[in-house]
Amino acid sequence: MAYPATAAVVREPGGPFSLERVELDALRENEVLVRVQACGICHTDAKFQSRVPLPGVFGHEGAGVVEETGAAVTSVRAGDQVIMSYPWCGACPSCERSEPFRCENIPALKFAGRRSDGSRTVRLNGHDVSSAFFQQSSFATHAIALEHALVPVQGSWAPEMLAALPCGVQTGAGAVFNTFAMGSGHSLLVFGVGPVGLSAIMAARAVGVSPRIAVDINPSRLERALELGATHALDASRDDVPRRVRAWLPRGVSHALESSITVSALRDAMKCLGQGGKVGIFSAPPPGEEFPFSTRELFERVGSLHGIVQGSAIPREFLPRLMELQRAGRFPYERLISTYDFADINSAFADLEEGTAIKPVLVFPPK
Repeated sequence: MAYPATAAVVREPGGPFSLERVELDALRENEVLVRVQACGICHTDAKFQSRVPLPGVFGHEGAGVVEETGAAVTSVRAGDQVIMSYPWCGACPSCERSEPFRCENIPALKFAGRRSDGSRTVRLNGHDVSSAFFQQSSFATHAIALEHALVPVQGSWAPEMLAALPCGVQTGAGAVFNTFAMGSGHSLLVFGVGPVGLSAIMAARAVGVSPRIAVDINPSRLERALELGATHALDASRDDVPRRVRAWLPRGVSHALESSITVSALRDAMKCLGQGGKVGIFSAPPPGEEFPFSTRELFERVGSLHGIVQGSAIPREFLPRLMELQRAGRFPYERLISTYDFADINSAFADLEEGTAIKPVLVFPPK
């Protein structure tokens, strides 16, 4: 059985989205049909438009209500509210060690534009299009998701609160809670205070990390960082970041997180590191580009450099933890959110690109 839906279709990299009628493929036995209530927007949704054949349907931070389940699905049922998080294969050594964020098949599952068996989940005018983005493609009124990537929701939550969580917020907070298990006695330097960096700062405050230093070139973002828990803020376009950090912390920081994807920020992070310190990076340069830097600072300080994917999180365990912290007033990620009607998706992307929206979330019309 195929399912009708309305999706935001993009036909060229960076081009406008148009809302079009599409058809979703029949469910596989481990898949779930979700009526999408809200979907977060992330730079990843724009970045990968140039890496798959277009037209295509993107979106990877969906939240909604289960409408139908495949024959082998047991953990959710029709009517359940769910968050759609990232996929993994379940069969590689990392997955078998319960480390799905290290799954060796994650790149293909997220970005190939198709299921693992090569099929597409969306048809437009009778033709298959790039879809199954993060195995969901949730810029649509309905999405097909893998059962294991769904996080069942307990209690009453606004859809936009759920859709803000699965990517950037999970990644930034997870770097603090999971990857580095930070706490009292640690210090944190964050380069780039978008949703990832701000989530890291809020998480660090929640567990007593201090000081918490924010670095950006956007004054309004730095103001928001101070409001959400940064103890210091530096404008990288004007300040000598290593000199200022060393003035506050002569021995350097225990942890630095780099989310701006710039060579200068990574170099500064190395220079600010204390003995045994750790640097985490959340992304990489585009294909063909490199981060040219010396490893001298890392070696002399016996430091380490870590790639961080999805905040080293197991979503069914971690997202409820963040939701509990939010309800307790200790992780106010709602302050990152700007909501937009689904029909205004192009305005939402424009605001994200201009930096006027930190975490845009699309809200879909009721059923």
